[in-house]
Amino acid sequence: MTGSGRRATPRIRVLPDHVANQIAAGEVVERPASVVKELVENALDAGARTVTVSIERGGKGRIRVADDGTGMLREDVLACLDRHATSKIRQAEDLQEIQTLGFRGEALPSIAAVSRMAIETAAEGAETGTRLRVLAGRIQGVDEFARRPGTTVDVRNIFLNTPVRARFLKSVGVEKRAIAEAVHVQALANPGVRFIFEADGKGVLDLPAAGTAGERVGAIWPDAAEAGLLPLSGRRGGFAIEGVIQRPDRAGKGFRRVHLLVNGRPFRDPGVVAAADRGYRTTVSEGTRPWLFLFLSVPGPEVDVNVHPGKAEVRFRNRLRVENFVEASVREALAGVESAATWMVREGVRGNGGETPAEDEVPQMHLFPQRARGDGRTEGDAQALKAPAPALLQVHNSFIMAETRDGVIIIDQHAAHERVLYERITEGLDSGADLGQRLLFPFTVRLTRPEVEAIEAVKETLAQVGFVVESFGADTVLVQSVPSPHRHFDAQSCIREMIAEIVEGSELLRSARNQREGIAMTFACKGAIKAGQKLSPEEMQELFDQLFATSLPYHDVHGRPTVVRLSLDELGQKFGRT
Repeated sequence: MTGSGRRATPRIRVLPDHVANQIAAGEVVERPASVVKELVENALDAGARTVTVSIERGGKGRIRVADDGTGMLREDVLACLDRHATSKIRQAEDLQEIQTLGFRGEALPSIAAVSRMAIETAAEGAETGTRLRVLAGRIQGVDEFARRPGTTVDVRNIFLNTPVRARFLKSVGVEKRAIAEAVHVQALANPGVRFIFEADGKGVLDLPAAGTAGERVGAIWPDAAEAGLLPLSGRRGGFAIEGVIQRPDRAGKGFRRVHLLVNGRPFRDPGVVAAADRGYRTTVSEGTRPWLFLFLSVPGPEVDVNVHPGKAEVRFRNRLRVENFVEASVREALAGVESAATWMVREGVRGNGGETPAEDEVPQMHLFPQRARGDGRTEGDAQALKAPAPALLQVHNSFIMAETRDGVIIIDQHAAHERVLYERITEGLDSGADLGQRLLFPFTVRLTRPEVEAIEAVKETLAQVGFVVESFGADTVLVQSVPSPHRHFDAQSCIREMIAEIVEGSELLRSARNQREGIAMTFACKGAIKAGQKLSPEEMQELFDQLFATSLPYHDVHGRPTVVRLSLDELGQKFGRT
């Protein structure tokens, strides 16, 4: 007895199954799109080759997902409504090597708990199928049902017994778009499966099985043809990555599309996206948001997918390794000719086609025509370098044209020299090389007070680039050493422009990772050969050779293209040739 005379009673109780399922539904079933995601994942795990999603009123009225997968026996249909009933795993150790999209055994009982649901299914080889009817988690009937192998799940009146949740749903249009996005994600992850999406009796999407991720991206998003997407592929230490990313010249600062998949599973990860964005460093301007479609493959033990109730997040055993791999793979894709700007806007989503240079070829030289030998045959590119170089033509003292194997390229001489200088400077900084030349007659530069303070803050970095400056009174500096990037270089003009940009805090400096990189980019910009500067044939050839010896020859440090490609196909179209 207590002091008040009343007997104490237990307060903790085990919830009934139908209540527990409603609580679980709050985690698994957030909105109609969540239902579509879970049902489509079940269809894919069942080996479906065609998945049809039909909705009414944005999924609030009805969601129907039909597949031609393996189907279920009567016993399996009844068991699938029990919480944690799953065919995907048997023991805890199986979580380390999950090969399926679903594995928790929560989706179907959670959906059934808050809707009117019917499951029609037939297992391959079974004499008859089964039809199960459920209302708010309680079985209403089980019947034999004749149908082909596969499963159809029909969900009506979602949140019928949880009206508070129903009131939080958005408009029909918003929910429909969320469902379309869920279908897009699964279609992207499974290009070998046909997806059909219908809304209110009208066809919205019919995606035939595709061969590559690029083809599927183009089929889902028609505007991808104008987005300038290029293929990405890489392998390192058991890790692999495939996908498509946006060409720097087509990337913008507004809307972007980003889809990440690991081992065929869609996931969200700001760290991986940031790593991919770092791969674009010095090829796009600050704030640019390129499209990314990345398909990662990692060994099972390297990733934990049992992190989020909706399976939207994963945890990597070695996150730094994954992020470095993604960054390096993006960087490598941007080094190839596919990343160069093209003349035409609408190109489609390219695959991994085109010529691949042989192992003994000089990098980038596979672009250019092979030289004919005396017997009429052609030599390999490495040998072709010994022959006369491709003819170069300067246009308006600003651009250089060169013939390639499949057309023509036009090089912006200023942008190209920016890339050359930037990489030369960063390599010199890394190696500790002396990039300056001591002047016999040093010169002075008068400065304002902000300029004096700015140059004092970066004096050591300027010396690494080649500019050795010393104070020479309160408002003057003495320049004793300067770099010499080309014979047209004006050291006084260059350092004045650099100081002005440092004081203003330009976008170029803001986008740099550190002061050293910022100064290197600023010098590359201000010290490069200018547009309008006439070049001799020897100077054009030197610039041409230096550009294609850099790691990212198709992009300057501002994020602008250095090269524009004009293919023979484009020329033929312009002149009406087939």
